[in-house]
Amino acid sequence: MEKFTKITGVAAPLPIVNIDTDMIIPKQFLKTIKRTGLGKALFHEMRTNDDGSVNEDFILNKPAWKNAQILVAGDNFGCGSSREHAPWAIADFGIKCIISTSFADIFYSNCFKNGILPIKLPQEDVDKLMEDAKRGANATITVDLENQTICGPDGGKISFEIDPHRKHCLLNGLDDIGLTLQKASAIESFEAKQADNHSWL
Repeated sequence: MEKFTKITGVAAPLPIVNIDTDMIIPKQFLKTIKRTGLGKALFHEMRTNDDGSVNEDFILNKPAWKNAQILVAGDNFGCGSSREHAPWAIADFGIKCIISTSFADIFYSNCFKNGILPIKLPQEDVDKLMEDAKRGANATITVDLENQTICGPDGGKISFEIDPHRKHCLLNGLDDIGLTLQKASAIESFEAKQADNHSWL
């Protein structure tokens, strides 16, 4: 998993509450177990018109935000079914940080396992960042995980809280497999002893 330390870039404003995982990636795109290639399906029903053409009015299709790495969203982001394809699609699109007042629990946990930093902030802070995000390329935002700060385009600074273990995993690029592999020598030692002491197993 790629390490997350600090990013500076344009933030896309998406002031919609209760964005569920089916809105993030519709069910017809869940036929793969690969984590790549799903970015093109992110927010498919909002990014495309009924005839399949590009919806030029959707924020991530507009030139100023089409390469956004940060998403400032409405309350209760990631609710609905617990499909892991949702964070896969977000990460594959290139979004590395989502800022909201709240997240669905399973989606929130899945973000950390896929190298995405979800940040919970009070409504007034989200509102300020939403206004900054609406300014597009003229208003870059810096998210610093190590110092747990968000710096706005006008010099304002917002602090955020994060679980220390999850912070450690993101800073070091460790998913569940990576964490397990850190104990590889201990696992190998245990298995060797187990084989000696219980050779019949």
